[in-house]
Amino acid sequence: MTSRRLIVADDLRRQITTGRLGPGDRLPSESALADRYQVSTATLRSALAVLQGEGLVEKIHGKGNFVRRPLRKISYVGGWGTLDPRTAADVDLRVTVRTTAMPARGHLTALLKVDDGSPLTEILRLSYEGESPHSLARVYVPRDLTPTKALGDRSSRAWAEAGFAVPDPPPAEVCETVSARLPTSDEASTLRISAALAVLAITRVAADTTGRVVEAALLVFPGDRVDAVFSTHHVIEEGQAHR
Repeated sequence: MTSRRLIVADDLRRQITTGRLGPGDRLPSESALADRYQVSTATLRSALAVLQGEGLVEKIHGKGNFVRRPLRKISYVGGWGTLDPRTAADVDLRVTVRTTAMPARGHLTALLKVDDGSPLTEILRLSYEGESPHSLARVYVPRDLTPTKALGDRSSRAWAEAGFAVPDPPPAEVCETVSARLPTSDEASTLRISAALAVLAITRVAADTTGRVVEAALLVFPGDRVDAVFSTHHVIEEGQAHR
């Protein structure tokens, strides 16, 4: 099965890299491909999984398998907690937003430093480049701090930038935890990526001057679609500067 899987993957890869199959092209159905290569459906799907892991093919539920369009990278600027406008402007992002009222449970109680069952608002933002999901943000805010401004008042690009930005006005403290890991099954399905493709996961917690957490954001970027940039500024005391 392994050799047949690699033979199928190699042939499809060759068709994609030589341009016979172009970005956005729909592959034949899985049953048709299995018949063409005289393999089982399980072997065919295993071959497609190889190409999905390489970022060459994406599977869209209910539509089929497609040659993935090359997605451009954007930069996440650590400390400022936003997208670098120079890179974000080069990527035509479309953003969907969904809000849900929910009680604090599990790890959210620790992140937001609230009691179990405390009322929260979850703001789910999913950005797309064309038809391909680009990044995912889950933002949790105490119910009494939820912005009252209508969601529809912002443009798509404004939501793309705000989806990863710290609250306005800026909080007194922002703590970011960055890790590279494999996606959860839900993340892989939502972002249409292989479960073997690493994601950059950023957990950002923002607090006010009293120490109250005003927002906890869980940001997930496929590893091939983002660079995280962190800058350190050293403050030189005036007396030292004149020595």
